[in-house]
Amino acid sequence: MNRVPEGAGIGLRWPHIPEITEHLPEPDSRIGWLELLADNHLHHGSLDYQRICYIAEHYPVVLHSVGMNLAGTDPLDFAYLARLKQLARDTGAAWISDHACFSSAGNAHSHDLLPLPMTRAYARYLAERVRIAQDYMEIPLLLENVSVYVRPPHTELSEGEFLAEVAELADCQLLLDINNFQVNFINFGDDAQQEIQKLPAGRIRQIHLGGYEKTEWGALDTHGFPVWPEVWDLFRETIARIGSRPTLIEWDNNVPSLTRLLEESVMAQQVLESPEAA
Repeated sequence: MNRVPEGAGIGLRWPHIPEITEHLPEPDSRIGWLELLADNHLHHGSLDYQRICYIAEHYPVVLHSVGMNLAGTDPLDFAYLARLKQLARDTGAAWISDHACFSSAGNAHSHDLLPLPMTRAYARYLAERVRIAQDYMEIPLLLENVSVYVRPPHTELSEGEFLAEVAELADCQLLLDINNFQVNFINFGDDAQQEIQKLPAGRIRQIHLGGYEKTEWGALDTHGFPVWPEVWDLFRETIARIGSRPTLIEWDNNVPSLTRLLEESVMAQQVLESPEAA
């Protein structure tokens, strides 16, 4: 059964799987829903796969992918998409998300999500690949904005305008990563609030909140820190404007205890319930 997430959730990470499993078959009431990093759980039939499916029986689940290479120039990898589709079916995932970016070319795979030229022609190209992937997997596909450290020279649209155009052309929904917009503000001076407001509110299906790393040259999107105050401010403003959306605390490095992670989730839930008061 595809249960739809509501309120605040957390990303399921390896250190927390044993603790979460201990509370089953009764779910931990502190956890609203879970997002799985799909690329970590594609070995069908393994013990890990069985544990993930068992956990998914007790919580609403969505999938997050980094390997679709939706903006890449290589053909879509349907063997990879088939494994994602199977994982989505086995976990009852409500939707799957990936990024508006490159991640590979030929036999070369990047550990970073690489930016693309934000032109109308590329918007059409990306939208077509999103439509194909979404139709094949038979599950809603959410497109996420990315943090970047270089900018392609040919640009016709701002980031918000580009994502809005792709979403309309592909008839897909969006995963709004507020932290990524803030990182791009720090690194390039983009007005994060202004770019977020350019996104069609009706297509924003999920939100990510995470913590970037401050460096001497700017910001690095490591997901290894608590959510920064300025990101909370952007989140409050966004929720006050568009209303509540399923919101995930994304913490991938320096992973804290489950208790600490849930403290961030509680803060997000408070904003979702009352953005003006939180």
